[in-house]
Amino acid sequence: MNGLDISDEQIEHLRLLPDSGPVIMANYCKYRELSVDGAGTGRDAYRRYSSCVIPLLKERGGNILWAGNVEAVALGLPKDGDWDFIVLVQYPNRAAFIDMMTSPEYEACNFHRLNGLERHTIMAVDEQFSRFE
Repeated sequence: MNGLDISDEQIEHLRLLPDSGPVIMANYCKYRELSVDGAGTGRDAYRRYSSCVIPLLKERGGNILWAGNVEAVALGLPKDGDWDFIVLVQYPNRAAFIDMMTSPEYEACNFHRLNGLERHTIMAVDEQFSRFE
């Protein structure tokens, strides 16, 4: 299992969580060396995915808070740092994320993500503090 497909069980679990405010989706990405479709690197394919999906998340009130390349494990086990890229995306609520992930428009973008990533983990994080408030 590489975590690339969101399951019905995962969607249902998200739906059962309290949904009263913003949620941060912390995306951990591991690129393929080459895109499955042969159109460049895994990073290239993920950039195509990002260009396609950013308008969808903005339509739902989402916003990219931060994105960056992983450099090193500063604390923890070295195997836990085997990621290439991390993105923090804020949605107004979990329902907005679910709506995007289950939309036909998202499905049209998703093949770029599947072509570009070896692994992808998204953690739903309940916001406890924000320096913006």
